[in-house]
Amino acid sequence: MTEAFSVRVQSEAFDFGQEYDTFVLNDAAAGAVASFVGRVRQENDQTPVRALSLEHYPGMTEKVMLQVVNQARERWPLMGARVVHRVGRLEPGDNIVLVLTSSAHRHAALDACAFIMDHLKTQATFWKKETTSAGQRWIKGRDTDRLAQARWHAENTPDEQ
Repeated sequence: MTEAFSVRVQSEAFDFGQEYDTFVLNDAAAGAVASFVGRVRQENDQTPVRALSLEHYPGMTEKVMLQVVNQARERWPLMGARVVHRVGRLEPGDNIVLVLTSSAHRHAALDACAFIMDHLKTQATFWKKETTSAGQRWIKGRDTDRLAQARWHAENTPDEQ
């Protein structure tokens, strides 16, 4: 995978501005850059969240993330894609994940960004545990995430309309 396409798992916070600046550095060909930042909510299922702990399977997680990026590259004419995902203990308001995509035109960049995020939510090997005032609980996958991912594989998906 070229430098324009990368994935990273880290415990440290990422700086959106710095990530964006390095992503677009020396890339004047891209007419569109799309981004998504996922953050820790202060409330989940009407319960205040004190912290969110994320675990992963090193090596396997990055492999799955690369597969998702490559699937997006096969569907859209991307010039670049970057995914940064955090692990460890995070607090409400902390950034969890960053997805950046670039293309000559906005529709490809926007669709690819959404595709990558929808697939990360359902395919990447991350385990999430919330800490609330009532204790700790593992977070299960959501039906809404599975439906969001499935829409990319149905007939007349957004990139084919």
